[in-house]
Amino acid sequence: MAGTGQRLRRRSWRVARYSELKGIQMTSNLWRLWYEKPAERWVEALPLGNGRLGAMVFGGVMHERYQLNEDTLWAGGPRDWNNPGARAALLRVREALFKGDFATANELSKQMQGPFTQPYLTLGDLLLDFKHEGSVEAYERDLDLERAVASVTYRVDGKTFRRESFCSYPDRVLIVRLAGDLPGGLTFSARLTTPLRAITKAENATTLVLSGKAPSHVDPKGHEGEDPIRYDPPGGEGATFEARLCVMATGGRVFAHADAIRVESADEVVLVLSAATSFNGFQRSPGREGRDPAVATRAETAAAAARGYAALLEAHLEDYQALYRRVAVDFGTTDAASAPTDQRLARFHEDSDPQMAALYFQYGRYLLIASSRPGTQPANLQGIWNDMITPPWNSNYTININTEMNYWPSEVCNLSECHEPLLTMIGELAVNGAVTAQVNYGCHGWVAHHNSDLWRQTAPVGNYGQGNPVWAMWPMGGAWLSQDLWEHYAFTKDEAYLREQAYPLLKGAAHFCLDWLVEDGNGHLVTAPATSPENLYTLPATGERLAVSVASSMDLAIIWDLFSHTIEASRILDVDADFRAALEVARARLLPYQIGQHGQLQEWSNDWDDPDDHHRHVSHLFGVYPGHQLTPECTPDLVRAARRSLELRGDGGTGWSMGWKIVLWARFRDGDHSYKMLRTMLTLVTGGETNYMQGGGTYPNLFDAHPPFQIDGNFGATAGIAEMLLQSHRVSDDGVRVLHLLPALPSLWPDGSIQGLRARGGYEVSLVWKGRQLREVTVVADRDGQCLLQVGDLSARLDASAGRTYRFGEDLQPLPMG
Repeated sequence: MAGTGQRLRRRSWRVARYSELKGIQMTSNLWRLWYEKPAERWVEALPLGNGRLGAMVFGGVMHERYQLNEDTLWAGGPRDWNNPGARAALLRVREALFKGDFATANELSKQMQGPFTQPYLTLGDLLLDFKHEGSVEAYERDLDLERAVASVTYRVDGKTFRRESFCSYPDRVLIVRLAGDLPGGLTFSARLTTPLRAITKAENATTLVLSGKAPSHVDPKGHEGEDPIRYDPPGGEGATFEARLCVMATGGRVFAHADAIRVESADEVVLVLSAATSFNGFQRSPGREGRDPAVATRAETAAAAARGYAALLEAHLEDYQALYRRVAVDFGTTDAASAPTDQRLARFHEDSDPQMAALYFQYGRYLLIASSRPGTQPANLQGIWNDMITPPWNSNYTININTEMNYWPSEVCNLSECHEPLLTMIGELAVNGAVTAQVNYGCHGWVAHHNSDLWRQTAPVGNYGQGNPVWAMWPMGGAWLSQDLWEHYAFTKDEAYLREQAYPLLKGAAHFCLDWLVEDGNGHLVTAPATSPENLYTLPATGERLAVSVASSMDLAIIWDLFSHTIEASRILDVDADFRAALEVARARLLPYQIGQHGQLQEWSNDWDDPDDHHRHVSHLFGVYPGHQLTPECTPDLVRAARRSLELRGDGGTGWSMGWKIVLWARFRDGDHSYKMLRTMLTLVTGGETNYMQGGGTYPNLFDAHPPFQIDGNFGATAGIAEMLLQSHRVSDDGVRVLHLLPALPSLWPDGSIQGLRARGGYEVSLVWKGRQLREVTVVADRDGQCLLQVGDLSARLDASAGRTYRFGEDLQPLPMG
């Protein structure tokens, strides 16, 4: 009888447990990435993050791997990267340029360089080794975008096992819950490993601690010296770090075994992992002035463990869904949407799968929430996910396009809070950049170049002459980043933010550009030296391939954009009238755009554009997007020339380049070409070799493939999809904000809807369309003001009151509420 009772209890447990495990999955296939086998490569693993702590979940059966990151774990520390010799070199460079000796100017510009930036580092791995006997059946792993939870489910020898994992922003920890459908079914070991210098030890029977030290210096990939990864002794430079794992088991027993925690015959286990570094601010040495990371990890794991799994999950969902659920999208669904994600991606060019585009759009929003939250570092080249000590391009902040692209969706996709880390970083760059501007160039204001890192380096990289000017000689990074300052205001209309945070930084960046501009001898102001980021021109007289010239189109477009925003901010705040007047005079004297011999918008002030140049950067089109200087209404000839430039550039390129082209074609109001670029971007990439010109696409986990992985392409495409449906960068002739509805709707999305996009001026916009015709628009106003709704040739003026909701039908006639 005792045996029968035990079997009945086990059966009762199993029925209840099966129902519980089955009930956990509350999301349809539509809003999740899912797969039928574990990840074999890093770009197949699924990303979790809370802005500070990142994890890549592989979903293994016998061996599970969580590759870990902490957003302040970088090599090096603050240092003097400025180059006093650059000021004299600048005079020689300009002298050569205005003599027409471009080759000499190109070579002399190398004397203006500083050191390379330092890389973002992997923290290491949480490894789980299971004891399973028998074949694996019914395997599935997924990432639920509606819950920001990664799950793994499988059956071994008739027993069902499930793991659920999430990174909690409110509790600052990674949580893993392991369960089975039979009591006592969980037996495994947990380990922490890292390629950095560290030790792992069991603090007690249920706590494992990994503690280590980051390198004081790492040479970037491709520029390695004899000692590429250097560590200082204790007390020297380099961040210390700690990861702490707490194991909470129901049933069975837990004990320390060597450098692991062993769990045997448990019913359920919850793992709580926290990580921290000694980072104590961008101006303080993490090795000599750092915080004790153990203080943070002890407090965070203890607090999370005390709350219990249900409360942790509830807090996580409440926090995450408050952001994610602001926007809902529907482009239609076909049978193709029922397949696993990697199979859908492989067949996307063959199948009609409009929901894949909607999934990719929401995945971009998910990635921004996961990699950039208030109080964290901004998303870098790889967001917060990196498994290397020497990642491609240091996984740093590349601010000649990539960092800015990361934040293109932040405002329009209703994630304004996620913009905060970048806005904070801009203020920190301005501190260091004021010194660089003065030491290197003798200029007022502040400057940043094309690369930065955790320590907010603002000097040009290149290891004092070893770098190529095609990327090193570009002092427009601060000016471009300043656009983010203005955009946050344009969408929120937060005048206190404009006055206290944005305007002083805009003014400083503009002041630098005023000093940087020089006379060209023909009545115009130009930049010299100038480059078009990472692209070369061919000097007709000699055939030389060079980078440095006078007045690239991008330089002048960025400065026009910066001056315009600073002028407007000064006017709104009613401050600095004399400075505003100086900017207005200088803006009017900027060398105008030029249309070249191929009908193209020239990339340089000279007509050097090669019609066969398919370079990944389309820098000279900045004025189309992300700028607003060029529009069909105001500058039709220049817009036609810009479109011709994009046609000549072609539809290939790296993944992030395709992301830029998606949004550019949307600004040209060509939805089908924009969709063509999206479709090309959603090409399955299986290799990881670096390719600068072609081969871009998407990895199986929907990460953007440069290749290799760069997250900016995900964000660029997300912004591009939003731009197909809503544009708000224009104002009418009488100064009213224009909300352009469905300006670039693709033919393949004939019916659909989107809720919750944001428009400049402080509006939230929702749209419904059928047969490619607008059926309904809903506008919620944050504040009193006027806007002009436009769809096709129709327009309607809205006098909005703060807090009110307005509905309009297909002819833009008001509809009753309710």
